[in-house]
Amino acid sequence: MTNKQITKSNSQKFLNMQQRKLIIGAGILLLSSLLLLSCEEKAKKAEEKVKYVIPDTLMHSLVIDTVKKCPLVNALKLTGMVDFDQDKQVNIFSLVSGVVQDVKVQLGDYVTAGQVLAVVKSSEMAGYGNNLVIAETNVTATKKQLEANKELYKSGLASILDVTTAQTNYDQALSALETAKKVLKINGNSATGDYVIKAPISGFVVQKNVTNSTDVRPDNGTALFTVSDLKEVWVQANVYEANVEKVHVGDNVEVRILSEPDKVFTGKVDKILNVLDPTSKVVKVRIVLQNPDYILKPQMYASVLVLNAEGKEALCVSSKAIVYETSRYYVLVYHGQGKADIAPVEVLNTIGNRTYLSSGVQEGDEVVGSLALQIYSELNN
Repeated sequence: MTNKQITKSNSQKFLNMQQRKLIIGAGILLLSSLLLLSCEEKAKKAEEKVKYVIPDTLMHSLVIDTVKKCPLVNALKLTGMVDFDQDKQVNIFSLVSGVVQDVKVQLGDYVTAGQVLAVVKSSEMAGYGNNLVIAETNVTATKKQLEANKELYKSGLASILDVTTAQTNYDQALSALETAKKVLKINGNSATGDYVIKAPISGFVVQKNVTNSTDVRPDNGTALFTVSDLKEVWVQANVYEANVEKVHVGDNVEVRILSEPDKVFTGKVDKILNVLDPTSKVVKVRIVLQNPDYILKPQMYASVLVLNAEGKEALCVSSKAIVYETSRYYVLVYHGQGKADIAPVEVLNTIGNRTYLSSGVQEGDEVVGSLALQIYSELNN
């Protein structure tokens, strides 16, 4: 074989080797692509398989809310303060001067009508007791004098004028005795010199301005005790001048306090004062609330929502069903068997525990009404 033939043969072998390498490389590339596609399909199927299902441990305590139509209302938010019902509050003063000897109650105590609050040692009371004794003595003396004059008149030893004078003295003594009794009764009916201060109504001691050994006088303008029945309280709310026309007597009201943020107290606007405070430029609005458990206490700050019906309807859900993230609102539409989907919604308004929606769900849809944020995070993951 010539050199030329050898060279040609080597070249052919080289070309065959290159072709085989290209074919093998192409095969490897094709196989890799197929493997990659297969992995992606498996991952996709796996992802579809592990879609989040609400576990039974959560389902037992989960609240499912139903989308429904509710009357659309506007709300005006006001600040206010809990106050006594001044129609069921009594300021207690001492009707005599003296020294307080025995204070029997403390601030915040519940007292019943007629219960003794304190005792005052008083010279005036001692004087009233002495006046009663003198009046009783005069009645006895004038009665005997009248009887004696009547006997003397029968025997001719006394004139009718003597009898008339004795009768007049006796009648005046009786009148003086009745006066002494009434004065003593008004002041506690004690003839021992003690003025007993009693609760005129049942309620709580909401003010106490006296201690043992305190000197008291009837002309002192400060009440010794204030007793109030707190089963009903007032909330005094502040309405700025620009919003006065938006509040009406009879409007429904929702009141919340800091100590019970999840509890709503409902009532109505009872009175709008027609006086504008010259400093704060607010009008006081009075709301009457029932307080059977005494949760509302005077001087508590209150958040007040005055509700005005618009005469329209809108879809509404519990405010606990709403999730807010990245400038959008969402609800979790529940399909049963622990399955839920995220649905974006448009919120019209939120008033207390109710949120009004304009789109995103339909009437009758069921939505997750508790633990919404936790389930939303699981569905997103």
